[in-house]
Amino acid sequence: MIGPTLGRYFAKRTFLAVASIFAIAFLIVFLFDFLDMVRANIDRATFSWSTALAASLFRIPAFSEQVLPFATLFGVMAALLALSRKLELVVARAAGISVWQFLAPPIAVALTVGILSTIAYNPLAAHLKGRSEGLQTQLAGNAPRRADDTMREVWLRQNGEDGESIVHARQATDRGLHLSGVTMHTFDERGHFHSRIEAATADHEPGRWRLADAWVFRAGEAPEHHDNLLVATRLKAEQIGESLTEPDTVSFWALPSFIETARAAGLPAFQFELQYQLLLARPLLLVAMVLIAATVSLRVFRFGNIGSMILGGVAAGFVLYVAGEVARGMGGAGIVPPLLAAWTPAVVASSIGFTVLLHQEDG
Repeated sequence: MIGPTLGRYFAKRTFLAVASIFAIAFLIVFLFDFLDMVRANIDRATFSWSTALAASLFRIPAFSEQVLPFATLFGVMAALLALSRKLELVVARAAGISVWQFLAPPIAVALTVGILSTIAYNPLAAHLKGRSEGLQTQLAGNAPRRADDTMREVWLRQNGEDGESIVHARQATDRGLHLSGVTMHTFDERGHFHSRIEAATADHEPGRWRLADAWVFRAGEAPEHHDNLLVATRLKAEQIGESLTEPDTVSFWALPSFIETARAAGLPAFQFELQYQLLLARPLLLVAMVLIAATVSLRVFRFGNIGSMILGGVAAGFVLYVAGEVARGMGGAGIVPPLLAAWTPAVVASSIGFTVLLHQEDG
């Protein structure tokens, strides 16, 4: 068995390599994002360099979660290549240590990083992204928003005592209970178009929307203006909030109750189920990255073809990324079960890595 001193050494080299690549990727993404945010807001009277810096910095952790598997892949590749270049792996093999034994420390590092990123880093990233959205609104010159508000356009389909209607709003705040720039198309009980309503704002109340400064347009009739107009709805406050929240703004610990609430309200929760399963599968995905990195990084330097080895690792990472995105898209749309979509790339990648490594080492 590999000794504790050598095991700690391999683990340390692996962790430092992974952390270095992750930090470099974090910094590059931050610089591009910060420059883009400055370019988009520098002409506004409310622009502040400190606010822009904080807004960009706070939302990068959520983006960088997608980089972690590839930082693990390239970090382990770099660590193994460095150990091979200094012939440290050759000495370890000569001492009777098998590839499975000296890969145990990198696998332990990957498992530890994966678990900590799921239970600690993800909640922090979700919280910081919420704060970033509020700071972005301040840069845009609007009043500060809550972390669960959204700046994107909102579409809602609802039903009420008077029939169905489709609601569009340019912006939503207070978890979708306050809408701005509202356009509502109403239909009668037979599904025929009834009227178009345009309002400055709409506030959700139990069983209804209260529209302010509303104009009602009906075919063949003059427009009607209402300072306040009530429109019936069966949408509940929690249903509206669930439909507007994005998965990456919900922490790992809050996702189970969030999914249960969405199901109880009759709303699709595929994206939130997928996010939860992806976070659970992350440790296994990082282990798969270690195995794939080992398949392309264990050749001794004097044998040459180092460039081909690195290119093989890059190609493997690209293929895994494409497969993961395809599975993510299908799982988020409900085409395949989220459990299957989240775990399949990790299971397949780890199986392939294990099989190839077994064939290379043991024949």
